[in-house]
Amino acid sequence: MGHLTHGHRSWTGDDHALARGRLEAQIGVMPPVITLLTDFGTADGYVGEIKGALISEIPGATIVDISHDIPVHDVELGRLTLARYWRRYPRGTVHVAVVDPGVGSARAALAISSDGRYLVGPDNGLLSPALLMGDSRAVELSVPPHASPTFHGRDVFAPAAVQLAHGVDVDALGAPATDPIIRRTPGPHREANGQLAGEVIAIDHFGNAITNLVGMRGAKLLVNGREIAIRRNYAELEAGEIGAVVGSTGLIEIVVREGRAANALALARGAKVSLR
Repeated sequence: MGHLTHGHRSWTGDDHALARGRLEAQIGVMPPVITLLTDFGTADGYVGEIKGALISEIPGATIVDISHDIPVHDVELGRLTLARYWRRYPRGTVHVAVVDPGVGSARAALAISSDGRYLVGPDNGLLSPALLMGDSRAVELSVPPHASPTFHGRDVFAPAAVQLAHGVDVDALGAPATDPIIRRTPGPHREANGQLAGEVIAIDHFGNAITNLVGMRGAKLLVNGREIAIRRNYAELEAGEIGAVVGSTGLIEIVVREGRAANALALARGAKVSLR
């Protein structure tokens, strides 16, 4: 018994197998991951109601708040935001996205399986990034009689997310969606003078103007008659200097170091830019 003195014990092959089995079991029952993207803000209780509906049915779920600061009814920015992150999460993740100015209307409610992930939200183009994948399957969710006509996030999308997180196949949730709405980012085009014409597609939290142009360092961007050099990073600019960088998505962004390019250049979504 001396080998057990002070609580120590020798480990046999069976012990290691048992420990490994326990670890594998823990990994196998990893709680479901559900993400939330909305334009609800956090001043009211809307987000809390959705979370309550989810946690009541899946107490151990990991719920990730992506953002609730999408500008009200801005489906296009919601779409671009969703495109950034939905495939960054592990397979099996359920993404709930609600930017829904048409709530309560005839617009369909969707559940989608795409690239091993699931998405639920309104059929208004918000979920386009998932619908564009080759293996995507979309169904139309039925709206329960008790559902509030102004809060499908709580009464339609959250219950669908619960079922998907429990392993219910997406095809069991509704009839196939035959013609879901798909929005695409406009592409640049070549002008007669050889320049590549594009536009601003979003203004981010920092006031950077994100364009639909893909560029390389050393190229020149033309914005409102101003020529702007593309730099490697913000550190190559002086404080307050206007410049451009290739952002983390690979798209050219117009920036002001420690400032807001959108304000400095009066830029908004749709503003024309060109690359040479």
